[in-house]
Amino acid sequence: MTAQTVRADVPVVPSSPSALAGTGSLLRFMLRRDRVRLLVPVVSLLVFCVYYVTATASLYPTAADRLNRAASISNAGGVLLSGPGYGLDDYTPGAMFANEMSLWVMVFLAMSNIFHITRNTRAEEETGRAELVRSLPVGRHAATVAAWLVVLIVDAVFGVLACVLISTVGGLAVVDTCVLVAGMVLTGLVFAAVGTVTCQLTVYGRGASGMACALVGAAVLIRGLGDIQQPRGSWVSWLSPIAWTQQSRAYFDLRLWPLGLSVAAVFVLAAVAALLAGRRDFGEGLVGERAGRADAAPGLAKPFRFAFRQLRTALLSWMAGCVVMFVLCGAFLGENVGEIADSLASQNSLTEKIFAGDALGAFLRIFLLHCALAVAGFSVAAILRMKGEEEEGRLGLELSRPASRTSLLMSRLAVVVLGMLVLLLVGGGVSLWAGSLLSHGQIGLGELTGCAATFAPGIAVLIAFATACYAWFPRATPLAWVLFAIVVLESFFGRLLDLPHALSALSPFWWVGDYPVSPVEPSHMAGLCLVAAVLVALAVVGFRRRDLLTG
Repeated sequence: MTAQTVRADVPVVPSSPSALAGTGSLLRFMLRRDRVRLLVPVVSLLVFCVYYVTATASLYPTAADRLNRAASISNAGGVLLSGPGYGLDDYTPGAMFANEMSLWVMVFLAMSNIFHITRNTRAEEETGRAELVRSLPVGRHAATVAAWLVVLIVDAVFGVLACVLISTVGGLAVVDTCVLVAGMVLTGLVFAAVGTVTCQLTVYGRGASGMACALVGAAVLIRGLGDIQQPRGSWVSWLSPIAWTQQSRAYFDLRLWPLGLSVAAVFVLAAVAALLAGRRDFGEGLVGERAGRADAAPGLAKPFRFAFRQLRTALLSWMAGCVVMFVLCGAFLGENVGEIADSLASQNSLTEKIFAGDALGAFLRIFLLHCALAVAGFSVAAILRMKGEEEEGRLGLELSRPASRTSLLMSRLAVVVLGMLVLLLVGGGVSLWAGSLLSHGQIGLGELTGCAATFAPGIAVLIAFATACYAWFPRATPLAWVLFAIVVLESFFGRLLDLPHALSALSPFWWVGDYPVSPVEPSHMAGLCLVAAVLVALAVVGFRRRDLLTG
């Protein structure tokens, strides 16, 4: 026997790959698989930022116009939904962008990063695909590091392009723009690290992203309350990562050191996530799952009850978010809301176009338009969750019970439509009314809920279109989001850009009209309801005819 002969009684121990083995391959895979999901949000956000800077320069061309704008956001509601107010005394376009836009860019980047981290880590473990990948020579932390590298690449691309476009096309100061954009990107990375931590706590991807997004909302609220407590921020403000970027005082009195807090937070949270990942079993979470009932409630055998149980948590979460957001927005609807609306409408020709005819009515509709778009986004996502249920095989198990395809589809539709109505009327109209009462406003409950209700037929068309796309061709479901994007484009920029009539008519919200500025057109409402009914009928036919996906 030679020296190289292996003894039969000595077990062969396979070599373990390093913790980061396979990171490069996973990085290339994630970039290729998610290229559309990564590209579309970045391009959209860039276009919106550039448009905002150029549009506000046109809307408020003089210092007097901008000071009038600054006065309209100097109240508690304005501070809560914008920034600490640096530069309001000399409200330049740069100060306007930093105060009114930076908050929402940070929220967008934060949530986008959270969803990407969750989708490529915890969600992959939840579905079992990560276990298949780990059967190859792939390290334990390779997927997390690859997901982080994708986030860094995408955020860096956005940061570089935003600096170039905003400073050149928008004409803002280069250094201040670079610092502000860097701060927004760093805030997005802070919440990417938060998402990485929550992924170690729970077994489910939705739970991880839900916890992280709740912390984003808490950060927005803490920053706002801190800035309301004391002009230009109190110690409470500094508890929020969002304040660290806004306290860099871009376009006013630039300083860099607050961004160091974001850098430190990223490293600390990443280290915590790595430590927690090493302490949990693969596929499990550190927070134990609550033991459920030994048997299901009898009512869950009914398709409607089961559909409601599936969407209950999402509905309650969105309701809580809408109530908080629009009660706070109601602070704008105080006793002097009419004067504010008239002042905005009389600034120049563009604002007169936006607030045409009835300035107060247009002001109310803008608030409820934001609510309607949020509810529409939730409704489309809720319907399209059926595609995921089908791909994972759970929909097939539901159909193994004595339930027809028609009853299953219609039950999901009924839950989504009822949830949409509750979110619109209670989360939007009633919440705004409650917020206005806190500010001693005189806006009637009927006027606000009536304006919110006018959007219901338009959202119903979006829901029905998404259902028809899923029912006939599941791969065509992105078309539902294309229609939603058209609705957003037409709602915000239709009048300003003088969009072609044919394009505007594709948006169901265009047919809704602009109540309470002008009366509701009954024929348009009836037409939208008819279109929704036809699309639902087509969806039922298509869902009954096609084969289910098998994964």
